[in-house]
Amino acid sequence: MRDEAKEPKWNEHGLAPAIVQNAETGEVLMLAWMNAEAWRLTRETSETHFWSRSRQSLWHKGETSGHLQRVVEIRLDCDADAILVRVDPAGPACHTGERSCFFNVIGDRSSSVVGRPSSVSRQPVLDELYQVILDRKHDPRPGSYTAQLFEKGLAEISKKVGEESVEVIVAALGQSDERLVSETADLLYHALVLLAARGVTWRQVQVELEKRRK
Repeated sequence: MRDEAKEPKWNEHGLAPAIVQNAETGEVLMLAWMNAEAWRLTRETSETHFWSRSRQSLWHKGETSGHLQRVVEIRLDCDADAILVRVDPAGPACHTGERSCFFNVIGDRSSSVVGRPSSVSRQPVLDELYQVILDRKHDPRPGSYTAQLFEKGLAEISKKVGEESVEVIVAALGQSDERLVSETADLLYHALVLLAARGVTWRQVQVELEKRRK
């Protein structure tokens, strides 16, 4: 049954949960929230828009990363208080670079979920670090050095990467192994911040490295 005039029943905050599903595979990609304006923009542009509860602002999925979600179909559940958006995604749905946000396996790991091997008990440290960096980008916290870097902008972040690169070279040529390790860690951290500032995912770098390995 189609009802073009029907709208969701917004909760007391003027929001409704929106489940995003890959229209071709049926895979659940993410859960976000819409308000009336996000609902309108999603229908008018045929690309997903949501309401960020942490930033209290609208956001256009994929606007910075390029991972847009083209809307194939929109449905409401029987009570009209939940939204299902079936999409054709142009890239990963998750800010971590994973195809779906639902990649964490709880309990029995006898099978894999969304392509992740069941033997993985936790994410590699750089994956975890990148997620924390993205969290600080999208939900800044007072006193956070990472949030301060994002506030200063791309030019300042790039400058820091350059400074850290020099410090790695200095440590390699004349300082202790411990100092070299410390400076390399600083360089990797600032490089990840730079990627996040440009809207490039850590997963994209991993994919490039995988290509070079072959």
